[in-house]
Amino acid sequence: MALGPRLDLRQSQSLVMTAQLQQAIKLLALSNLEIETFIADALEANPLLDMGEVRREAGADTPPEPGEHDSSPDFGGEGALDVDASALDPEAAPGDLGDWSQAASAGGSGGELPDLENRAAEEPTLAEHLSEQIGPAARDSREAIVAARIVGDIDEAGYFIGDLRAIAHDLGVPLAETERALTLIQTFDPTGVGARSLSECLALQAKEADRYDPCMARLIDNLDLVAAGDVTRLKRMCDVDDEDFADMLAELRQFDPKPGCRYGGCGESAVVPDVLITEGRSGGWDIRLNEASLPRLVVNREYYVELKAGAHDKATKAWLNEQLGEADWLIRALDQRQKTILKTAAEIVKRQEGFLREGVSAMRPLTLREVAEGIEMHESTVSRVTSNKYLACPRGTFELKYFFSSGVGAADGEGASSEAIKARIKAHCDGEDAKKVLSDQALVDLLAAEGFDLARRTVAKYREAIGLGSSAQRRREKRMRNL
Repeated sequence: MALGPRLDLRQSQSLVMTAQLQQAIKLLALSNLEIETFIADALEANPLLDMGEVRREAGADTPPEPGEHDSSPDFGGEGALDVDASALDPEAAPGDLGDWSQAASAGGSGGELPDLENRAAEEPTLAEHLSEQIGPAARDSREAIVAARIVGDIDEAGYFIGDLRAIAHDLGVPLAETERALTLIQTFDPTGVGARSLSECLALQAKEADRYDPCMARLIDNLDLVAAGDVTRLKRMCDVDDEDFADMLAELRQFDPKPGCRYGGCGESAVVPDVLITEGRSGGWDIRLNEASLPRLVVNREYYVELKAGAHDKATKAWLNEQLGEADWLIRALDQRQKTILKTAAEIVKRQEGFLREGVSAMRPLTLREVAEGIEMHESTVSRVTSNKYLACPRGTFELKYFFSSGVGAADGEGASSEAIKARIKAHCDGEDAKKVLSDQALVDLLAAEGFDLARRTVAKYREAIGLGSSAQRRREKRMRNL
């Protein structure tokens, strides 16, 4: 068979991510404050873009000036942005083992709910909290002095960053005494404080939770493989099957890699809500975007006409038309983003109305898929919309992700969200007698009497997720408060 050149005509289909589509996906995941920064950059890059007046009242009906494009939200129409780009998301790589600090960061708010806007502004620092525990725990004044010196070398995240040998030399004590004092501090609250490495921090928390068996020890000793997602090798090293490994990994994620951050000083910034929820006059809910942090973008048509009149060559006209097209597209993309956020927030409010009226005890189990089906969008779109967004309602300010939680069995057959269960666990622990602290099994029995069917292991996981220690740790804390 002779070889020779020839022409073939073929037709195929492919999905192409244009630069504008990629930018639209990026806009969905940005918070209002990040959008403000993005718009500032766009204003600097495009001379046709200009800032319009921000409408402070939801009911204001201020028509745009002639020649301006209004980017204010118009909830209820078509055009909400729905993009399925999960396959192109670099953060959604297979083998991703997640961030075990997520659940821990949601706990410890000191109330029924993690109200982000009502966090105590003058909480004691970590150093002060640790110093208060030295006196009752130290065996003598010598050990107390050494422990106080070590506390000075514990960073804001709760890790010991000093040198025990140097401390021993400075204080003129044997190295064994400084090691013993550090071991004492590692028994303090929060669990994991005083660790010298991440693996030691997690090991301390696993021991406190009575989860530090040989398999968990090998998993914690190989955190580099956990980060790399080498599941096969980890299962072989830990000698466990898929189910046991999944349980171990879930337990690991419940631990807090930065226990000291519960006491401030880790750079927490003020939370600005993206969505505002208020109770309507007719008994419903008014939902609107926080326009105080969302600038209104317009196209300056007068300036465009002026520039067009002075453009005489093709290159200048082409550049001007390109800038106009980019400005129009950006305004439409921002408008679609706002519609999508409002539709998603409205669906969340619809499904979690019990929470808004009665509190966390009435929160329902909710998944991204349920909301996506309710607003007829893709699940990945809802995931991006709820990322880095906060909702302010009469009960406080909460991250949109907070309203999504798994369900557990309940006597009424409807099920209850994990957040509602956590609230009941916290209520029982807050009301327990210091002389008769509730064990995990006692909590299981109390919840069973309320109609919740939970295993002891599940109760322990929920307890740890909201920042409550074991019965032994809580007993020690309550005794210290009563001294």
